[in-house]
Amino acid sequence: MPWRQPHNPYAPLEVLDAGQVEQIHLASLSLLEDYGMRVMHEGARELLARAGADVNHETEMVRFDRGLVMEKVALAPSEITLHARNPAMNISLGGNHLAFTSVGGPAYCNDLDRGRRRGTFEEACDYIRLVQSLDIIHQEGGGPFEPIELPAATRHLDLYQAQIRLLDKNWQPIALGRDRARDAINMARIGLEMKEDEMAQKPALFAIINTNSPLQLDIPMAEGIIEMSGAGQVVCITPFTLAGAMAPVTLAGTLTQQNAEALAGITLCQVVRPGAPVVYGAFTSNVDMKTGSPAFGTPEYSKAAQASGQLARRYGLPMRSSNVTSSNVVDAQSTYESAMALWGAITGHANIIVHAAGWLEGGLTASFEKLIVDAEMLQMMSEYLRPIEVNDETIALDAIAEAGPGGHFFGVEHTMSRYETAFYQPFLTEQRNFETWEEAGAIDTQMRANRIWKQLLRDYEQPPLDPAIDEELSFYVALRKEESHR
Repeated sequence: MPWRQPHNPYAPLEVLDAGQVEQIHLASLSLLEDYGMRVMHEGARELLARAGADVNHETEMVRFDRGLVMEKVALAPSEITLHARNPAMNISLGGNHLAFTSVGGPAYCNDLDRGRRRGTFEEACDYIRLVQSLDIIHQEGGGPFEPIELPAATRHLDLYQAQIRLLDKNWQPIALGRDRARDAINMARIGLEMKEDEMAQKPALFAIINTNSPLQLDIPMAEGIIEMSGAGQVVCITPFTLAGAMAPVTLAGTLTQQNAEALAGITLCQVVRPGAPVVYGAFTSNVDMKTGSPAFGTPEYSKAAQASGQLARRYGLPMRSSNVTSSNVVDAQSTYESAMALWGAITGHANIIVHAAGWLEGGLTASFEKLIVDAEMLQMMSEYLRPIEVNDETIALDAIAEAGPGGHFFGVEHTMSRYETAFYQPFLTEQRNFETWEEAGAIDTQMRANRIWKQLLRDYEQPPLDPAIDEELSFYVALRKEESHR
């Protein structure tokens, strides 16, 4: 399908009534006010203290007055535009806008040919090439998996350079620590040919900040907030709250904790830079109570996504959700869990669905085949979001008359004029002139997906990049690598 950013024309599914939303909201404020949150970064605590929070540097606990929280949260914009190297691929967050990202951050990669393994940098580049090739994916998700052969201290530089070279879409940085965040800002600025002031007004980076649930913000994540918000880039505060493990076993309790942690992080963003763009991140699920393992794509996960959408709208903020599964392989489980997660996110009116394509094994693995299967599902979801047109032309009385009693519509003008565009044509089910059932019918979803991603790589065309920009990026990377060895 050609590039387009979907809009969600339907009313959100609300699993909480207005009184329940307000009860969770007030309980979250009480939690922040009476108990507080541990903020491990001294500079972040000092910023919050100057803003009026009650800070104990010895215990590292910060208590937030509810008035302070609501004052700061109200400063954040309700709609955001994220800029790409190709302006036609800018994406909007907020309102009824929806964007899909590829998986980001796993430790491993997987495909049918070589199995589960530690991926290389070149394989990560291939994954990025596939993301560029799939128009249904609107943003690259922050590095598909760790290129383990590269030095840990500088591999983010190689990743950023590959993202800028191989994509003209928007891409995610790594906000884990001051240096990685600052390098992303500098390199994105070079790639977009923007000065710092201009990029602060035209954000290009969408940085995920995870709290350490329950009720803790660590040093690298706080540094990421300070750098990204300070530069006017989009920060998505995402508590990772698993009911029964890092949060209360009830969804109401978990949502209260998630909301408190998100509000604390958003408050820090606004203290750093009033009006800084932020996204309300939701990543609440449950655990398997027999093993303690995270469970994904469950009914609880979907209901939490829908309720989180209600909370985000309560504060006038864009909302992030995810496409997730705990399956280890691309099988029926991985697909129905992903479908469950996607429906929860979409009906909950998420504005950006992170890990929308490629996530496997509870986030440990980026799968080449799952990337394709998920892209197929996303195309179906995107088509579902097209509103039904009802007008004289679509009611088609002339076509009904032309077909006549007992006739068919295959050849009528109404059908033929719309053949190329009227109906969704999935690429996983295409037949390619196979002669026998063994050739055509025995090819399962994974095998088809394997063929498709390989064909996409063969067809990939690298988007043009000004050689002067590429040279400046290479110089920056070389300089930063040299500095890291001193």
